[in-house]
Amino acid sequence: MKLLLFSTAALTLIASPAIAQEQDHSQMDHSGMAGMAEEAEAAPMDNSAEGSGTARVPGAEGGMAGLHFVTGEWMLMAHGAASLQYTDHSGPRGDDKVYSTSMLMLGAERETSWGRIQLKSMFSLEPAMDAAGYPNLFATGETAGGLPLVDRQHPHDLFMELAARVDVNVVSGTVFLYGGPVGEPALGPSAFMHRGSAKYNPEPPITHHWFDSTHITYGVVTAGYAANAFQIEASAFRGAEPDERRWNIETPKLDSWSVRATFTPSPNWAVQASYGELKQPESTHPGEDEHRFTASAHYANARGLSAMAAFSAKQRVPGETLTAWLAEANWDLDARNTVFGRIENVANDELFPDHANPLHDVKFRVSKFQAGYARRVPLGPFELALGGAINAYAKPAALDQAYGRHPWGYTLFAKVTLGQ
Repeated sequence: MKLLLFSTAALTLIASPAIAQEQDHSQMDHSGMAGMAEEAEAAPMDNSAEGSGTARVPGAEGGMAGLHFVTGEWMLMAHGAASLQYTDHSGPRGDDKVYSTSMLMLGAERETSWGRIQLKSMFSLEPAMDAAGYPNLFATGETAGGLPLVDRQHPHDLFMELAARVDVNVVSGTVFLYGGPVGEPALGPSAFMHRGSAKYNPEPPITHHWFDSTHITYGVVTAGYAANAFQIEASAFRGAEPDERRWNIETPKLDSWSVRATFTPSPNWAVQASYGELKQPESTHPGEDEHRFTASAHYANARGLSAMAAFSAKQRVPGETLTAWLAEANWDLDARNTVFGRIENVANDELFPDHANPLHDVKFRVSKFQAGYARRVPLGPFELALGGAINAYAKPAALDQAYGRHPWGYTLFAKVTLGQ
């Protein structure tokens, strides 16, 4: 049950001073204004918008949200979210907790005669949370007190991104370089808190460590080519996941690599496929590397619907291959009401980390079904969302003793977002 720290559609608050002049409006020729309106209406929308790191989302999604200000030659952006949540899960391994998650993004962008410069940063106060994070049944990944986290979602680090991107104009597109001490490599779809299909969902996917566990990586360099209809890129980065000391910046390394191709045939679609080889990503599996493949199709339209379907396969080296499926959607029914949901299916062999347990390292395929609702209230530059989600699970009978026959759970949340 996790807070959604995420970005949504852009809200531009740039005011230009107008100079009023007395005119005889009865004699004014409005044909030019009508022509300009028709031209603006006919102007094509970009096929893609920016997600997390260098990932693309459909152009109809609108890209990163935030308050935008112009100072000199720079556009400054601020976006943030804070959520108070209560979650409760049934069964022997179930737990309940009141907790808060938070995120602040600060950025700057400058257009030049030769291209564009972007400075990106993102922070969270989640390190103030207990190292064990909060309940999230059937989720695994990272550690607390040196022990593997199972049925829990770990907190995010204070530094979620400290990076820059430079785009240089070339024929029919740009070549770009992205990187920094904290960033996200070209691997997987946009992270769950930055895609519209998960905009109001208060819980992280239990497949998080299959699709977007690299969204906080200490040491990233990405180079690529971007055009309106496609993007190709490659990254060098540190393969190890963040450790338990979440207030600091860990030593950057470039010991892993990935490649990603994204196809954006229209403003409604972003389709990506990516592959990466990660050097010892998990501290609980020393000496074990990971080869990860992901593919996803993300759809969005101007009527408030955003949906994504994705597949991932991670092969442990040495070890077997574990696969995961995910489908999620967010639908803004109108200016106040939103419904959302997610279905996941994952093969996980980390549900019993105790080596003495006969089920240790046994692979179990588990499904999670989730549906939720949010009521949105505008508060000037802020938005308050009040809502909740309910979950059900399907699992093998061998897990009945650990989880109960029919585990279920729910999460209630109040979330304030700056820059809707």
